[in-house]
Amino acid sequence: MESLRFKALDNLSNGLPKIKVEGSQKITAIFNENVFTLETARKYLSDEAFKSLKASVKGGKKIDRNMGSQIANGIRAWAEEKGVTHFTHWFQPLTGLSAEKHDSFFTLKSDGTPIEEFEGAALIQQEPDASSFPNGGLRATFEARGYTAWDPSSPAFIMEIGQGKTLCIPTIFISYTGESLDTKTPLLKALVALDKAAVDVCQYFDKNVTKVTATLGWEQEYFVVDAGLANARPDLVLTGRTVYGHAPAKGQQLDDHYFGAIPERVYAYMRDFEQESYKLGIPIRTRHNEVAPAQFECAPIFEETNLAVDHNTLLMDIMERVAKRHGLKCLLHEKPFAGINGSGKHNNWSLATDTGVNLLAPGKTPKTNLMFLAFFVNSIKAVHDYADLLRASIASAGNDHRLGANEAPPAIISIFIGKYLTEVLNQVETRVSDKFDEQDEAMLKLDIHKSIPELMLDNTDRNRTSPFAFTGNKFEFRAVGSSANCANAMTALNSIMADTLKSFKVDVDALIEKGEKKEVAIMQIIQKYIVESKSVLFEGDGYSEEWAKEAEKRGLPNVKTTPLALDAYVTEKVKHLFSSNEIYNHPELEARHEIMLEAYIKKVQIEARVMGDLATTFILPSAVKYQNVLIKNILGLKEAGLAETAYANQKQVLETISNHINIVSDNVEKMIEARKKANELTDTREMAIAYCDNVKGKYFDVIRYNVDKLELLVDDAFWLLPKYREILFLR
Repeated sequence: MESLRFKALDNLSNGLPKIKVEGSQKITAIFNENVFTLETARKYLSDEAFKSLKASVKGGKKIDRNMGSQIANGIRAWAEEKGVTHFTHWFQPLTGLSAEKHDSFFTLKSDGTPIEEFEGAALIQQEPDASSFPNGGLRATFEARGYTAWDPSSPAFIMEIGQGKTLCIPTIFISYTGESLDTKTPLLKALVALDKAAVDVCQYFDKNVTKVTATLGWEQEYFVVDAGLANARPDLVLTGRTVYGHAPAKGQQLDDHYFGAIPERVYAYMRDFEQESYKLGIPIRTRHNEVAPAQFECAPIFEETNLAVDHNTLLMDIMERVAKRHGLKCLLHEKPFAGINGSGKHNNWSLATDTGVNLLAPGKTPKTNLMFLAFFVNSIKAVHDYADLLRASIASAGNDHRLGANEAPPAIISIFIGKYLTEVLNQVETRVSDKFDEQDEAMLKLDIHKSIPELMLDNTDRNRTSPFAFTGNKFEFRAVGSSANCANAMTALNSIMADTLKSFKVDVDALIEKGEKKEVAIMQIIQKYIVESKSVLFEGDGYSEEWAKEAEKRGLPNVKTTPLALDAYVTEKVKHLFSSNEIYNHPELEARHEIMLEAYIKKVQIEARVMGDLATTFILPSAVKYQNVLIKNILGLKEAGLAETAYANQKQVLETISNHINIVSDNVEKMIEARKKANELTDTREMAIAYCDNVKGKYFDVIRYNVDKLELLVDDAFWLLPKYREILFLR
């Protein structure tokens, strides 16, 4: 039987059918086409219902249940006009994916009359089964009840899948006893905490500020490969990455893929998923080739963080689904291929006031410059004080493969701010410590606005090895993994910023109460925070051994593996951070710690099983077949009476192959035994560490090394798995 590898190669050689993508319409003509925006709501709701919905969306006010019925009727009327028959509460449980349970508008009246209806109660709350979702011990298996509750700040939308259309209501997901079982609930709480803390600090500078919104612009990196070749790789199908594969002669060393011409087949795919995204209000603006072969990136315009997270979650689903109809496979794993760049999801984060000011952009007056400096330094202080939490927020089995190599930032959390701002902070530190007073106009003015060109130039050539970099008017959290839900990182970042701003206000107010002028008090606390947190600032090469040693001297954490990184979630410091800001209670944190450890265990366990299965059913049989060919060849040469020198090279190759076969076989057996021992452990953390150190750490690399050597030695006709040169370069 012909192998899937060669069938896929034949299909590519014979030419795949091209998918026609409709794309003559302007983006503005289809943008938000399938979203129940406030503009759309105005057409379908009464004045009273519209005002209630708008107050909830804009001001976070609770919607009265009576108004809920009117809003539900309006949403149903809009959806039915578009051919929708079913609705679902769309939520994000702790699986890392989205979830949905579809119900139809159809029902029967008491006399059997069929009607379509969508009541306010169905819009506002539903009760999906919560027992089978990860809960970390918050719920027993027999306690199935969980609730989804409408999040009006993220608009309802219509998802088109094939010929079907479903009305999706973004919701939170909580247990019967009120604990959050999703990623959205704590994010919303963190955003509320940040809003309040930031507004309190803004009041020092502008009394008109009544709301501060955290904004997010994610950059989604991904790989696109031929689906036929991907499906011939069980490891890609089951784990999202290749557990084996020798580097091709050509990888990314020529840098010819980066920003190069987009391949036609991928271009059609991009246009297709972009159009799907525009209909759902996802404001994608950028597309380009990334550094690695077969790697690409898309990025949107900035949005409010909660909406941006929902949009990214939606986009990942769209990208994977649309790829199928193009005969492609979209890979969102952080490290699908060894030896070339992995994929991240850079989270560009900033803060915006309801008066139109970006709090992380230098201003044009002494007052706005001082406000910028306050929020800028508080951001640095927050990252310094909670670097371990930020590292935990991006920890995963996939990201462990990526961090610290091929342009991914290292596991050490540091901040790059550029030469100019480093000088500004140095000036503040030295001038203020030398007895600063209100007459020091040079420092109060901080003429940053005059140096914006230098500032922007400095940060355009930013440090790509930095996990947290200032890029002119925002911070870029580069360490987030490509498959991650942005909510985890954004919950952590906005929570630590809220807590730091609260402390900043307490510290400033204390000085003001002692008689210091407001501006002087602010500058003194800024100077104090600079001194306390400057050890987290680093401008150099994050990959270097020197930096690892220097970071250790500075006391910066360098936690390279997920099981240990996740410990940060259950420290007393982090528990207090989240509980005092009403984001997580202690049981919720303990549960999340347990859930993330379990996810790590399962992913490494699956990878170990795949490695073993492929070795015994694909790799070793192919190697043995070729081994027999060599043996037959050597025996034939012997029988022909040739001297041993005539087949010495064949014999050497045979010995080398035999050696690799033995090493692979022996280590697969040892890995299986190590897995069994790990499974016997009852403590989840200990089991995760055992899988990390004793299964993955001891055996993954040695098995892979020898399999990859066999790939180089075994006749290509015998090798069943598509090779890197085919997966990465053929489409």
